[in-house]
Amino acid sequence: MPGEGRLVLLGAPLGDPADASARLRDTLARADVVAAEDTRRLARLARDLGVAVGGRIVSYFEGNEERRTPELVEAALGGALVALITDAGMPSVSDPGYRLVRAALDAGVPVTAAPGPSAVTTALALSGLPTDRFCFEGFLPRSGGGRRSRLRALAAEERTLVFFEAPHRVAATLTDLAAAFGPGRPAALCRELTKTYEEVLRRPLGELAAWAAAGEPRGEITLVVAGAPAAAAPPTDAELRAAVAELEAAGTSRRDAVAAVAAEHGLRRRHVYNAVHPPAGA
Repeated sequence: MPGEGRLVLLGAPLGDPADASARLRDTLARADVVAAEDTRRLARLARDLGVAVGGRIVSYFEGNEERRTPELVEAALGGALVALITDAGMPSVSDPGYRLVRAALDAGVPVTAAPGPSAVTTALALSGLPTDRFCFEGFLPRSGGGRRSRLRALAAEERTLVFFEAPHRVAATLTDLAAAFGPGRPAALCRELTKTYEEVLRRPLGELAAWAAAGEPRGEITLVVAGAPAAAAPPTDAELRAAVAELEAAGTSRRDAVAAVAAEHGLRRRHVYNAVHPPAGA
């Protein structure tokens, strides 16, 4: 009946069909419309799962999502159970889906999910890097200049970073990462997660860049990079006075001691001078 329709986002297996949830199987069997990023891959997954997709199957990918979104929203408004599935992982996470979710919500269509595997959290968990705080950056800009600019902006990010990258660009991306973050920054390259040839390389960025340059890796790639070391807290005025006093005790003039302490901590000389000679009334 009208008003009972909804949109369900299906988290698809990254590679191993055994990772499919019971809710995914049930939704594929019951949905009135299944929108798939690749209908052939959907057919293969359904066959592997032994599921008969009873509803209408339509393609929904980057090239047609703008045109097809109103059609799917209209179906849900008319009472249809609409399922959206991408090639792997959760729809809308660097895959088609956001446009449909936004349009459905704006139209008052209930949106829910049958959650499943995610390359982001799987790679993060396998990386061996801190998982308490992280940020997902998706695909970096394809142009070298745009990519390097984005990485310079991220160089001081203290959270663990997760990126997706295409095999033919991963060597250039790793080279730019090593240049922006330093070759010694810990990282992990996760390839073909959950598939037969799964591989996780946990090495500093410089070593990963050299490895990728030696031969183009194949398959789906997720990069996990350690965040920048936490910035040290600036010294207090008392610590600055003590540092200047220590240099003076060793024979350095006060002027030179102030200059040396300022240079060591990246501070202006006036800042250190005011710590040693607090303004009247301070």
